[in-house]
Amino acid sequence: MRKALFVGIDHYTDDQVPDLSGCVNDAYSVKQVLERHADGTLNFRLPKLLTASGPDSAITKKQLKDAVVDLFDDDAEIALFYFSGHGHLESTGGYVCASDNSWGDDGLPLSEIMTLANNSKARNKVIILDSCHSGAVGENTVVTSVSEIREGVTILTASAASQASMITPGGGSSVFTDLLVDALNGAAANLLGSVTPGSVYAHVDQSLGPWEQRPVFKTNVKAFVSLREADPPIGLEYLQAITTHFPTPDHQLILDPSYEPERTPEQLADPDILDPDPAHNAAFAVLQKLVRVNLVRPVDAPHMWHAAMESKSCELTVLGQHYWKLVDTGMI
Repeated sequence: MRKALFVGIDHYTDDQVPDLSGCVNDAYSVKQVLERHADGTLNFRLPKLLTASGPDSAITKKQLKDAVVDLFDDDAEIALFYFSGHGHLESTGGYVCASDNSWGDDGLPLSEIMTLANNSKARNKVIILDSCHSGAVGENTVVTSVSEIREGVTILTASAASQASMITPGGGSSVFTDLLVDALNGAAANLLGSVTPGSVYAHVDQSLGPWEQRPVFKTNVKAFVSLREADPPIGLEYLQAITTHFPTPDHQLILDPSYEPERTPEQLADPDILDPDPAHNAAFAVLQKLVRVNLVRPVDAPHMWHAAMESKSCELTVLGQHYWKLVDTGMI
């Protein structure tokens, strides 16, 4: 069982706390992408969504805390918490603000969220916070350089403890959540289509400039759980064929013109150039697919076409050698 709680708060009842725009939409966007895998199969079953867009839908601190307690209160395969709204930081620690919170320490403490996650029997606990100062989550309030994260917990936040969370130019959505949704839709997928918290962080981090907000990633896991299965960039059958075409990781596959089905009229008329061979053409088509995902490269030639027509070779890249070993050991 996979459980998820998505919270987006635009409306705040206290005049000291300005309303936001885009947090509700961000919560909907993350829920929509995580609810199902790319092939349409269910991912998170019956995800819970709490949104506050106006006075009639205000979310109290009690409602927020009760929902978080319920999320982490069993042994689910994964319990994921996403929050978009105001955050607050002071000497006593960080907070996420419900609709009825004033500007101060009356929000839901990040320390309480961490306690619930750390004590949860769920096998994987994932906390994603898109709020100002959210990077303070998991920090020891006495020794601020120390994080308190038990095994199975992963944290991804929009910004460091000292930073605000940016919105996109023109407003309406969060820079962080836009990148998060992009990552979950496949931009952060590996060659099998799996999107993990680590790959999401890498995508967000690489997409932000050095002067922008910096996402924070904290984890204590033995292996990353897949948050979503996106469309893989290459079919599994082509990936597994890597050991067929390359008997060893350092093998160089010698090509010749018979591998390339396309040639100029002059080349077709040249008797010294081998005619296309159907078996070689089929193998070459697979090699081209492996080239497009950076697993194979031509040797001493700018493109695979030149490698074939000039009777040169191709070889596995470093990434290709890694996937060769995964296939060879039966891990793929």
